[in-house]
Amino acid sequence: MTSPTVGFVGTGIMGKPMAENVMSAGFDVIAHNRSRESVEQLATQGATAAASPAEVANNAEVIITVLPDTAAVESVLYGDNGLIDELESGQVYIDMSTIAPGPTESFAEDIDNKGAHMLDAPISGGEGGAIDATLSIMVGGDPAVLDEVYDILSAMGKTITHTGGHGAGQVTKACNQIVVGCTHQAVSEALLLAHRAGADLEQVLSAISGGAASCWSLRERAPDVIRGDFEPGFFSSYQYKDLRIAMEAGQKYGVPMPETQVAHEMYKSMEQMGHGTDDHSAVIQVIESMADDEARIE
Repeated sequence: MTSPTVGFVGTGIMGKPMAENVMSAGFDVIAHNRSRESVEQLATQGATAAASPAEVANNAEVIITVLPDTAAVESVLYGDNGLIDELESGQVYIDMSTIAPGPTESFAEDIDNKGAHMLDAPISGGEGGAIDATLSIMVGGDPAVLDEVYDILSAMGKTITHTGGHGAGQVTKACNQIVVGCTHQAVSEALLLAHRAGADLEQVLSAISGGAASCWSLRERAPDVIRGDFEPGFFSSYQYKDLRIAMEAGQKYGVPMPETQVAHEMYKSMEQMGHGTDDHSAVIQVIESMADDEARIE
């Protein structure tokens, strides 16, 4: 596929910088978003603004969605002025949202029946990864189709991995979010313990980040957490949604997931406490509320 026009539906906190990076790689972009501000900003950079998902499908060879949940993807595909009725043979639809694997398989079947092709390609790396084009992209679908659009994905991500057939990308993302959610929870408990015991939080982080406990949560989020900086790179409400998907997958496949259940309940508490728009590392606030204390430095 030589220099296709790339359509984006969903240009929010993740989708907008992803579209910018695709433009920077030399591809023409047409974009639609429910809120117009981000699309108008992209238009000032050379993108074409579209009034609907259908208009995107009519003007792009490759269509990418970056949406918050399964219901949003379903609405963009099947709703008024949706994508599905406009897709034609040879077009490629890439869903880079994080949604449930089951519906993904169903969407792929409908799209295949149109003669088009679907890849499920959820992402990890947060807003920073979207801006820096260093996302990890987990791809399910036909590997030959992935080869066709590889240059587009490589404009957005550093690691692109084919993990199986339709739905496998979403299963992989569920696995990713299990590890992320449980790790944030473990780091939160460790930080509060260190604080209550009177240890130097910055030195604790330095010490354990250099050993076997080293992880992304410690390196990239914990330094902000101990300063009370919960500016979102990835919303806690999205982490909660992703853990719901993981729990449903665990039930479907009969996999015991006790740690995931705990993390799921903690992020549910985040929602109930009104912290859904905080960064997902801000789950520490739940156990701080339980302990009536805060693990912070000046």
